[in-house]
Amino acid sequence: MLSSVAAKVDFIEELRLRRWARENYVPPEERSSDWHPVVHEEMDKKDLEASDSLPTPTYAWTEA
Repeated sequence: MLSSVAAKVDFIEELRLRRWARENYVPPEERSSDWHPVVHEEMDKKDLEASDSLPTPTYAWTEA
C-alpha cells in the first residue's frame, strides 16, 4: 500500500528510498528534516518493529 506521499514517486524510486532508509537508519533525533518523507516513513516503521516484543513461546512439555 502506498502512502499519499509515496504515490508521488515511482515504484522503483520508492523502493530505493526505503532500502536506503533501512541501511542508513538513525534514531529519530538524528534524522534530517531534509530527507524525503518516504525515508522518514520507513525509519518510523523500523522504530515500531524494534519496539514490538515477541511473546515468549509456551511449550506443552514445560511447566507453567
